[in-house]
Amino acid sequence: MSVAVEFRNVTKEFGPVRVLHGVGFALQPGRVYGLLGENGAGKSTLMKILAGYESPTTGEVVVDGAVRAPGGGSRAAEAQGIVLIHQEFNLADDLTIAQNIFLGHEIKKGFFLPPGRPKAESGPLGGQGATRSARPWGSWFLDDKAMREKTREALAKVGLPLDPDTRVRKLIVAEKQLVEIARALARNARLLIMDEPTATLTPGETERLFALMAGLKAAGVTIIYISHKLDEVERTTDEVVVMRDGLLVAREPTASVTRRQMANLMVGRELADLFPPKLPAPAGGEPAIKVRGLSVPGWAEDVSFEVRRGEILGFAGLVGAGRTELFEGLLGLRPRSAGTVELAGKPVNLKSPRDAARHGLTYLSEDRKGKGLHVHFALRPNLTLMALERYAKPWLDPAAEQTALRAAVQEFGIRTGSLDVRASSLSGGNQQKLALAKVLHPGPSVVVLDEPTRGVDVGAKREIYHLVQRLAEQGLAVVVISSELMELIGLCHRVAVMRAGRLQTTLQEPNLTEEELIAHATGTR
Repeated sequence: MSVAVEFRNVTKEFGPVRVLHGVGFALQPGRVYGLLGENGAGKSTLMKILAGYESPTTGEVVVDGAVRAPGGGSRAAEAQGIVLIHQEFNLADDLTIAQNIFLGHEIKKGFFLPPGRPKAESGPLGGQGATRSARPWGSWFLDDKAMREKTREALAKVGLPLDPDTRVRKLIVAEKQLVEIARALARNARLLIMDEPTATLTPGETERLFALMAGLKAAGVTIIYISHKLDEVERTTDEVVVMRDGLLVAREPTASVTRRQMANLMVGRELADLFPPKLPAPAGGEPAIKVRGLSVPGWAEDVSFEVRRGEILGFAGLVGAGRTELFEGLLGLRPRSAGTVELAGKPVNLKSPRDAARHGLTYLSEDRKGKGLHVHFALRPNLTLMALERYAKPWLDPAAEQTALRAAVQEFGIRTGSLDVRASSLSGGNQQKLALAKVLHPGPSVVVLDEPTRGVDVGAKREIYHLVQRLAEQGLAVVVISSELMELIGLCHRVAVMRAGRLQTTLQEPNLTEEELIAHATGTR
């Protein structure tokens, strides 16, 4: 099961922009490596080269002592046992789980020519230099039964008891993440690259993943673990490899470096306190948003809450608790069966996110690629799409849009070599900053941030935390939905805890602790 890999002076250029600068290091079989770096450091690009999705501009990738030939693609890498679990989901929503897991690797039925059947002439079905008789007759028929059974086995390994015939579009984000992991396991990986695998998982699911990683390591599988959760890196890896600005800057045994040292190596400077000092909670005053008895069929029932200007309200809960679905119902993205909403003291009936934005409420989706950004659009239309009336009088003013984009790139620290690129060319963290700039561009009075630091490095997290604090200082009412309890404790004045679609309690200091949040989220309090 083991595989050894070496990068030799690997560079990568996208047009005039060089993102990797002569990276070279080796990976030994059967070890877990933590690959660290800020967004834009070159981690994902290097891993895409290893997994065959990109080719190096110069340099070599050596697998088991042999230099990989250029142009083989991801299929050639998978044939060597190298599988990448993407940070952004790479699933076909309209296919079933089983179809996604075996897409491009389908199992075919073993039909054979009946006795006495004449052999056919050479043809395209047999491939070059072959005859149709050399290929089992009818082998193009798929063995759905075998694929379903193997899918059940793969799903069981990741603790996901779902029907293999379930359409992927019906899954929540955490379930999609587990399907991605199950698909990699079904490919018999010898080297497994995990890019932010726990970003959407519950603590229980994360523990199962860690146990699975330990079993794979014991079987000789090499694992590259990319994560901004330094406690997980500290716990699961043997060595850390740190990249910064496209360069390898450090490689150390994990046991020899602290989390603080890891963070400092990533950003290249001493990292100050992660969270800004909390502002006093606003006292009195009319709520900026008041929700009473909101119900979203199948997800949330009779939920009431309110947020004042200058306040940061968190929403905690396990995956499936209904937090995201509650706010999707509030904004008209899902049908709601009951409830009233007031913004600045006035009743409103929000039918769509655009309608909500007109009333001063904007929403950052947890799924930035699927719902937050148009990744195949350029940066400028992504930023201004929610505020087009500001730039169309009546004709669109591209110069004014470009000025707004320059200001947003500077304000939000979006790292890009050019303003005239697609959003898909940005790293995950910079895409998140662009998504934040987009939902704030209309000038809302209430903003809902769903998993605002998912897949974001520690330096960018600090920037986002300070941005959230500034929004509250400016008088916005802020709602933060997060699976990271310390994020909620460090940022929020109050935290509402949901479980099974119902609001269990709302906690504030001095009861705002991990133990209390977990107890209410799991129903043990």
